[in-house]
Amino acid sequence: MINSASAIAHPNIAFIKYWGNRDDALRLPANGSVSMNLGALYTRTTVAFRKDLSEHLIRINGETADSQACSRIAKFLSDLSLTPDIYGNAEIISENNFPIGAGIASSASAFAALALAASAAAGLELSENELSLRARYGSGSACRSIPDGFCEWVYGNSSGESIAHSIAPSSHWDLTDLIAVVSRKHKKTGSSKGPMSALTSPFQKARVDSAPGRIGRCREAILNRDFAALAEVSEQDMIMMHGVMMTQDPPLFYWEPVSLELVKLVREWREEGMECFATLDAGPNVHVICTAGSADPVRERLEKIPGVDEILCSGPGGKAVLI
Repeated sequence: MINSASAIAHPNIAFIKYWGNRDDALRLPANGSVSMNLGALYTRTTVAFRKDLSEHLIRINGETADSQACSRIAKFLSDLSLTPDIYGNAEIISENNFPIGAGIASSASAFAALALAASAAAGLELSENELSLRARYGSGSACRSIPDGFCEWVYGNSSGESIAHSIAPSSHWDLTDLIAVVSRKHKKTGSSKGPMSALTSPFQKARVDSAPGRIGRCREAILNRDFAALAEVSEQDMIMMHGVMMTQDPPLFYWEPVSLELVKLVREWREEGMECFATLDAGPNVHVICTAGSADPVRERLEKIPGVDEILCSGPGGKAVLI
């Protein structure tokens, strides 16, 4: 049995958002979602099961993980039946090349990489569907970081059916995500806890009920490389999700003033003829999605906006892989 393995997975940006569960324990989503993996950003994770360890040893970006992260990872390994009495405790070393806990889907890439590395270290040979299911246990959006490129997480009538699959490979469409980093602070309410209160918003039911129509429009836009249609449905879905966040109890205000300014500016730039649109996940940093021809001029404009500390740039990314 192999007892050590390393994997790389990419975060993803959701065009149709995941916010809210119909089953919190299993992370079964209230609605399906659609995303694009980000190839330039990654989490690299090594897992080694060791009988000589009295407890899990976990280091993230060179630092010992805090108690909350350790508990979450220990539960994740237990949910995968990778228990210390059989495999030993795990030594886990994980590194990211982008900010974590700031709305750039660090939990997605982290648990996708962990699911793959831990399963391989335990000697398990799992299909892509099985890995997607396992990654979902750690973070809902992590299931979308298992397959290649542009991915859809299906609602599913059961836990086994609620997995992500690729609807188009990373080579399908040369899009660029310019991530305007306006804050590197770790958000106080994470994307695992926040959705648990989604149903307290009077707008959540309307958002969920209308999600299948937006998913269909988004899927068709990706397959047809229809940027105008993708921009329209993605911005609409993003605004609806943040509307739910701001009206749930307690309300979540992830946006900073510059976040809203950027959303408004990007809409103006699109009206001028640039192919770009803005979307935000559960955080203040703004993802500006562009076609290849618009990426450079949009980036030049973003760099001039006060409050934008850094711009991360990525095209579509591949599936989670062992290294």
